[in-house]
Amino acid sequence: MTAAWDGLPATAQDILLAVALLLPAVLTGCVVLRGHAAWPLVRAILWRFRWAAGLFVLLIAVSVGMGIGLLAQERGLRHASARAADKFDLIVAAPGSELTVLFAAVFLQPSDMGLIPGATYAEIARTDGVAFAAPLAFGDSFGRAPVVGTTPEFLQHLSDGRIDGRGWDDHAEAVVGARVPLEIGATFVPAHGVGDAADFGAHAGHGHEGEITVVGRMAPTGTPWDRVILIPVEMVWEVHGLANGHAPERADQIGPPFDAAFFPGTPAIVVRADEIWANYALRSRFTRDGETMAFFPGAVLAGLYRVMGDMRQAMSLMALVTQVLVAASVMLGLLILTRLFRRQTALLRALGAPARFIFAVVWSFSAALLVAGALLGLLVGWAAAAVLAQVVTARTDMAVAASLGWPEVQFLAGFVSVTLLLSLLPAAVVLRQGVVEGLRG
Repeated sequence: MTAAWDGLPATAQDILLAVALLLPAVLTGCVVLRGHAAWPLVRAILWRFRWAAGLFVLLIAVSVGMGIGLLAQERGLRHASARAADKFDLIVAAPGSELTVLFAAVFLQPSDMGLIPGATYAEIARTDGVAFAAPLAFGDSFGRAPVVGTTPEFLQHLSDGRIDGRGWDDHAEAVVGARVPLEIGATFVPAHGVGDAADFGAHAGHGHEGEITVVGRMAPTGTPWDRVILIPVEMVWEVHGLANGHAPERADQIGPPFDAAFFPGTPAIVVRADEIWANYALRSRFTRDGETMAFFPGAVLAGLYRVMGDMRQAMSLMALVTQVLVAASVMLGLLILTRLFRRQTALLRALGAPARFIFAVVWSFSAALLVAGALLGLLVGWAAAAVLAQVVTARTDMAVAASLGWPEVQFLAGFVSVTLLLSLLPAAVVLRQGVVEGLRG
């Protein structure tokens, strides 16, 4: 049985799981309504008490919608972070926290990291199987845009060659991300520091000799690199009064090969192999105690996703408990609401209507409110996911697309089944009420 399930396509598994979750509700409805045409009377009751019914539908929709929105947002965030790391096959850095380096090199969060010396970089760059080894130099900014120094190879790799304008021909030139508010031809002077730690005062920059001209703009990538200013790594070293990675007779060169004796050091190196399989050998080779560590950003994110998965399970459990509490509150409200037409149900019973018919009417009334609220909650969840995606995108600079998927449909199906089963309770309570008491109101 397990093998047959595992052999099914993912979409088929999702559909079958949603059907299985919804099946209890369908079976309950078939049993309760069998032999009775309750809907004409239910429609009349819904119209008669439309304002109270509408309020219940709205409350259910908000509850369901928030749960659906959070589930969709969590999945969208995982997809966006994976896309941000897609261009970083292998990262080599000084020993420390892989997570810290990941946040600094991929997500551009300011961090203090050790430097890889020139001799180590030269060894990495000339290793067989390495297509390019691009140093990353952080620490400067312009406005809220980080300034990152790197090589032409990494610029082309990051942008997939989609650059409006051109790449660098000189040290004092820059290519900006899609969201950087600088036009081609504009000039700027980077400041020391990034974010709140940056000093943007009149004496905070690197002086007139650090003036840089924008010569190109990358196409949107949907990652934090859309807000980055990329310049030759040589310029970053020069404006800080360091050697620029090349011997004096080659001081105007841009990019590798670098001279180890004039290489000031770099906090991270992005390595791309000629073949995908070669990345594993390179990771093993450059993971050395006390010297360097090499890791796959995707693997670190996978570990982070596992932690997030545990948190998701905990949050799902909390959401389930919350939904149960909401369902209990709805049932209590339905019990109160059914008292509005207590006299009508008592009159039907006095006229000889079967108890099962009354039961079917009351259950159908509850089911109509719950199903309408759940379906409206799907729309509320879609809207909530869209709003949350915009907020998260603005905070993280990752293009988060939180669309609804099968997990949300399954969540909705489970909620409908549980609440429709609980709706049997108000219907049973109505039957326990005396006819005479009901006619008296």
